Amino acid sequence: MNLVPSKDAWYMQHYIIMQDFERTAYKKLSDEGKQKFQSLFWEGRTAEAKKVFLSRMDQIMKVFKKENVPQPWNTDRARIFLLNGKPASIEYKQNDSWQMQVREGAGQGGITERDNEDIQARTDEVWTYQFGEHYIYYTFAFSAPKRWKLAQGSFAGNRYLGAFETQNKEQTYRIVNIDLYTKELENLKNL
Repeated sequence: MNLVPSKDAWYMQHYIIMQDFERTAYKKLSDEGKQKFQSLFWEGRTAEAKKVFLSRMDQIMKVFKKENVPQPWNTDRARIFLLNGKPASIEYKQNDSWQMQVREGAGQGGITERDNEDIQARTDEVWTYQFGEHYIYYTFAFSAPKRWKLAQGSFAGNRYLGAFETQNKEQTYRIVNIDLYTKELENLKNL
């Protein structure tokens, strides 16, 4: 996941838990409309949803601050935590077999061992979540000096990832009355 543009802190904190139609609507609103949307967003959800969000955001501010001091919520691990909560397990895997392709001269290539590299730079952090009878894995690779990035290969074999994330959005942060909510969103377009 790439970092989200940092101009709108509220949007950055909420976009991962927003439905697609909410993101689309929010981007089209005036500044006044966005302010009203922010209130409407939580009015349309249960008090429990907001409580979960604030609790997870509190954890994010404590745990992920080193990765992005001004905006701890704007990191890959923070976004996954905000959406899915605490993983069932976290493992650290050392990748000792890493090799790097090195170009030598015109088109010649070689393999160079990476034995003298920082050990942490060869570490993956794997978060595991249970989804029914299946497991969902998120793999984060360490990126110096202090960031963990979601690895591209993290999605391989995660056949149920989309359903898992959708379920978390809809159950944890569900909209109570979708018809009324969408009508109220439509009214914001006129501001």
